Amino acid sequence: MPSIFSQIIKGEIPCYKIYEDDKTIAFLDIHPETKGHTLVIPKNETDKIYELPDEDYQALMQTVKKLSQHLEKQLNARILWKVIGTDVPHAHVHLMPLDPNWQHGHTLNLTPEEFEQIRTKLEFKQ
Repeated sequence: MPSIFSQIIKGEIPCYKIYEDDKTIAFLDIHPETKGHTLVIPKNETDKIYELPDEDYQALMQTVKKLSQHLEKQLNARILWKVIGTDVPHAHVHLMPLDPNWQHGHTLNLTPEEFEQIRTKLEFKQ
């Protein structure tokens, strides 16, 4: 059964997308711990990051690096990477702008307008 991320990749479920290339896609987490909390995923549906083919792993990490630098510049905040691997059975990396008020596991309640405002600010244009 396809994961929710595979459904997002296919456009079956909407997302607040900030980046996409031929191997990866990045979008805002709908349960963000900080403003700008982004998920970067490979388009190849693989459960665990360490099971990705080398080419897909390298593409994922290149996107993580590129977007971390972009988010840091746009938000003037250090970017934390989290790889948890248990919440969705599709490899992904969380990019979280560090916020002095951040509390691990606490999620923000953002409106669709706030999500769209953040998405617009963080959209990576190639």
